[in-house]
Parts: sequence; structure tokens; C-alpha cells
Amino acid sequence: MDHEGYRVAEYLAARGIAAFVLKYRLARAKGSVYTIGGHALPDLQRAIRLVRSEAAQWHIDPQRVGVMGFSAGGELAALAAAASEAGTGAAARANDPVDRQSSRPNFQALLYPAIPRGLTFSPQSPPAFLLAGSLDDPAISQGLAQLYLEMRRAGVRAELHLYEGVGHGFGLRSSNAGPVAAWPQRFVDWLEASKP
Repeated sequence: MDHEGYRVAEYLAARGIAAFVLKYRLARAKGSVYTIGGHALPDLQRAIRLVRSEAAQWHIDPQRVGVMGFSAGGELAALAAAASEAGTGAAARANDPVDRQSSRPNFQALLYPAIPRGLTFSPQSPPAFLLAGSLDDPAISQGLAQLYLEMRRAGVRAELHLYEGVGHGFGLRSSNAGPVAAWPQRFVDWLEASKP
């Protein structure tokens, strides 16, 4: 969680961007009893709702809450962006202020993600920042390029970065060298450019 979580959050926070690190239930870990749809995705959706429910207290714009995921977390981020769930009516009856919030992110950052099957896009889909290395598994490096094209055809605002000579799992490490070392700033630049 360091190079794909805490270091990224610290980098963003140092630039005035609130960032939260979610430790969700792992569906694909050896011996796991959890599922993506039944546990991991609801963990992420609840986290988005929680941030929105505390937005005033934490001085966060509730209309600028996004999601970033690396590898398997990228798959969850893509699923959360595609799910587009509003707050639940049952939550209003149960007096749960968190579940009243929408779990739809306002943007998605998918970094060398496992790419879910069957995603559909529309012009209302959250804008996307897509990133991978050219030496990653073709299902990711080539699949991400295909995902970008599908998003663009559907009218989604998306930006794609494929770094030559880079494999999977580079995250934010001091050992990153060359153009890939600048990916965090590219993401910050993209966020700034996408402000309403």
C-alpha cells in the first residue's frame, strides 16, 4: 500500500489535493471468502459516500470526489465509475447520512488496471485518466488503449499515458526513472485542467 497508496496520497496532499487511502476486502487473495461485487466494490462505494457525507467538515467539494486505483484497485475504480449509484431511499428511512450520498465518482484514475469486462460508457461517464507501462501484460497495456478508444467513441473525456519500457506495478517509487517518474504531476495537471 506504500507505492500505490500512502506515497500517492502524500504527494497529492502536498499539492493541496485531499486524498484518502482505502484498505478494502480482497476478493482475489488466496483463501479469500470475499467477492468483488459483494464486498470489495461496496467497500469502495461506501468510502466515496463517506467522503461526500463529511465534505463540509473536511473542506472538500462534494462534486469533485474521484477514485484512483492501481492494478486490482483500478478494476474496482472502473466498476465504481460504471455503477453510478445514487443514495438509497432505504438509507433515508434508516437515518444513515452516509448511504444517502451518491457513490458515483466525479472522475476516475485507472493505473495499470485489471480491466473489467462489459463496461459501457456514455457522455455522462466520469472523465478518465488512464496510465500503464508498455511492457505490462497485453491484457492491461493493450486493453487500456482499447478502453481509451471505447471511452472516446462514447464521448467520455479521457487521457491515456502508456510509458515505453515500463512494466506493471511501478506506482510512486523513488526508483522510477525517466518519463514515468513524472506521472504523478501529469495526473495533477489533468485534475487542474478538468476543473469545472
